[in-house]
Amino acid sequence: MTSCAIVQPNSNHGTIENSPQFNDGKFQNSKALDTMSLKKIPEYIKRYLSEKRKDVAPIKPIPVQRISTEALKSLPADSITLFRLGHSSFLLKAENAFWLIDPVFSDRASPFSFIGPKRFHQPPISIEELPEIRGVIISHNHYDHLDKSAIKAMAKKVATFIVPLGIAADLEAWGIDSNKIIELDWWQSSTIAGLELTMTPAQHFSGRGLTDSNKTLWGSWVIKSSKQSVFYSGDSGYFDGFKRIGEKYGPFDLTIIETGAYDKDWPDVHMTPEQSLQAHIDVKGKRMLPAHNGTFDLAFHPWYEPLERITHLGKSASIDIITPIVGEPVAIAANISFLPWWQGLN
Repeated sequence: MTSCAIVQPNSNHGTIENSPQFNDGKFQNSKALDTMSLKKIPEYIKRYLSEKRKDVAPIKPIPVQRISTEALKSLPADSITLFRLGHSSFLLKAENAFWLIDPVFSDRASPFSFIGPKRFHQPPISIEELPEIRGVIISHNHYDHLDKSAIKAMAKKVATFIVPLGIAADLEAWGIDSNKIIELDWWQSSTIAGLELTMTPAQHFSGRGLTDSNKTLWGSWVIKSSKQSVFYSGDSGYFDGFKRIGEKYGPFDLTIIETGAYDKDWPDVHMTPEQSLQAHIDVKGKRMLPAHNGTFDLAFHPWYEPLERITHLGKSASIDIITPIVGEPVAIAANISFLPWWQGLN
């Protein structure tokens, strides 16, 4: 079993060159993959232009429950409560402090404001309304997970950014003080304000432009408070790393597992709902929240298909799949029934 190094806040950043994942100037997965590359873009564009697609976006408004500052103040201090902000963005209260996971607030998951995947709904809380944030946890640097304008806008109210190796350079270029950034490699941990954060492997890739392919690392996250634990998969294809994570850190009270944007042309870097459920089982999760769906059009399947498939799979396997409305509070220790909010919107 791989050992877990501890990186304390305010320590030096992780070292890219010494990372076992870094070779020949790029980060690599545990096995070589035929990932989405620039040479494949023309065929993807051809598919988008020629392939007949069904239910690309909802016709009726997606329900959103506004998050008020009063509601945030009334949350319990001794247990984890989370809110889904959309796609793979979450607001958590844990150890009596607030945390963000992959916060994306922009209208488009794109380097451009005028083109690219556009939101189906607005976030349930604005950046201005956010409370003071103890830490922002980033899984990788794709535009639907690392939002430059949001990071810059919330910088003053965030104490710490916890990111994979290589991403600190981007944050510093955006004006974030280097003393506020902690970079981690796979299996490294940092304990901040009583919350233990461990970056664990994922099978994916990185890049924000034409020249930075796999120059930064990607990963999943283990989040442990004094009483509860959460696993966040980030973006990942299905791989045996989930079993290693479960053996080392499971069981988890809640898993947040990527369930969406899968396709036959990129099977190694995103999971089908069947694989997402298996990942939940592998990490020894008790309840599963399917993420990476319902906000952006990023694949060829109907926008609601991931939610339909995963809820049916969970029911067949007697696994509790929770599907909160955007902005609805989720107390991970409570037994709460969630409605199939996506039904009837097309």
